[in-house]
Amino acid sequence: MKGIQIGLVSILFLLVSSISAVAVPGKTFPAKAAVVMDSTGAVLFSIYPKARLAPASTVKLVTAMVAIDTLKAEDIVKVSKYAARVKTIPPGICPEEEFAMSDLLHLALMKSINSAAVALAEAAAGTEDDFVVLMNRKAQEIGARDTLFANASGLPAKGSQYSTANDLALIMKAALSYPLIREILSTKAYIVKTAAGREVFLENSNHLLWEDQTMIIGKTGYTGNARHCFVGAMDTGNGTVITAVLGARSRHSLWRATSMLAEIGIHPELAQLLEAPRANRGRGRASAKKSKAVTAAMDKDLAAQDFQKSWMLKGLSPQMNNN
Repeated sequence: MKGIQIGLVSILFLLVSSISAVAVPGKTFPAKAAVVMDSTGAVLFSIYPKARLAPASTVKLVTAMVAIDTLKAEDIVKVSKYAARVKTIPPGICPEEEFAMSDLLHLALMKSINSAAVALAEAAAGTEDDFVVLMNRKAQEIGARDTLFANASGLPAKGSQYSTANDLALIMKAALSYPLIREILSTKAYIVKTAAGREVFLENSNHLLWEDQTMIIGKTGYTGNARHCFVGAMDTGNGTVITAVLGARSRHSLWRATSMLAEIGIHPELAQLLEAPRANRGRGRASAKKSKAVTAAMDKDLAAQDFQKSWMLKGLSPQMNNN
């Protein structure tokens, strides 16, 4: 029996060590910046939370909010030649095609169709440039002070376009107050129909929607400069937890980082475990919200056990999909 106990302790030690190695900022954490925020707006854990980075398609959360502020869900929007020519991934939309505003939102939020975002911008403000003014005003209202938008899609722009992990968490928090946005982000599959009857099948690019243990809704993003980005939200027994990851090296790393941050959202005491290696470095790269309830080594042991249980149940690392 004693030998079994020693073996279990050894396994737990190796697990916690590997978790710390992956989650410590700098070279080992699989993203440039990250934040975990609770429902009150308090930051539970962060890595370079105010670093100004390219946000890619996560900007479409603000595009959606401004469009909803200006248009009705049932409004019919005609796609311009300019919008149809914007570089985007499939499925494409054609000039002169007409969509309900809500269907364009599904295209923009579920599949990051850039043409749909620009069509919404033109319908709401006349031109994309004028719409960007409204986007930046919205960001300021939300409190995203370190954010500047240059277009409605998140594509690389001639001018400056940046945000931070902290600001994107605030943006997601605001976006969740829009029932239509929350509904779309929670939708796994959807069929969009043009006014002429053409049907377009959509499957959400957020693969974490299919996780059995914890469904995380959110918005993905990718450009060559921004790399892989994701802003997510999940409901816990104690409220909503928001995660933001910018600059992950791969889609696999993106899902892994997001899932790790979600675990901190569920068990805030885990932030104490992840903070310990950072203290030795002494460079202030990471921060964690101090929990008054976690003051003894036994608390850390319990946290590690919880982490081990959830990590093993999810089987995250070996099974993550890189699509």
